[in-house]
Amino acid sequence: MRISVFLSYPKPHMRRQQEFINTLKSYLESRGMEVRTLGVTDYDMDAPLKAIRRLMLESNGLITVALRRTLVKDAILKSASDLSDATEEPLQNVWFSSPYCQIEPAMAYQLGLPILILREKGVIADGLLEKGAVGIYMPEFSLESADNTYLRSHEWNDLVGKWEGYVRSVVDRKGNPPKLY
Repeated sequence: MRISVFLSYPKPHMRRQQEFINTLKSYLESRGMEVRTLGVTDYDMDAPLKAIRRLMLESNGLITVALRRTLVKDAILKSASDLSDATEEPLQNVWFSSPYCQIEPAMAYQLGLPILILREKGVIADGLLEKGAVGIYMPEFSLESADNTYLRSHEWNDLVGKWEGYVRSVVDRKGNPPKLY
């Protein structure tokens, strides 16, 4: 029986992003996982948060891939700051991902699911996209090379191996009766 996992990512808009997602899906499927993504493998007529929750309850872990989505060429962080400990900071050429790259891991965390977040290089590290926000080290990967070298790296193998162990533990524990003591 395949292990259901939730794969969260914004719709790719670059070929390299799509290739990265395809390679990631193939890897997970080769490890006995059933990769599920709302709007790709699963569809629901309810409000998005309700549909996401339903899919999460059927899943045993979550991987979020924060792909580049919106480029901000010039911005000011903490604009018009008038507090002594807050100063304006210029931002140039930073990327944002989909807000669902924050929402879905937060929902998975509340359910106690194992979470692995991958952030494409250049995506601003804010909120749950900051290193250590959900526990497991969060890597930043580059899509500059066309052959998805990150998914063959030692770092990837270590991280996904640890995450997969947690996922298999969830599968095992879901079959146990509740403990009353």
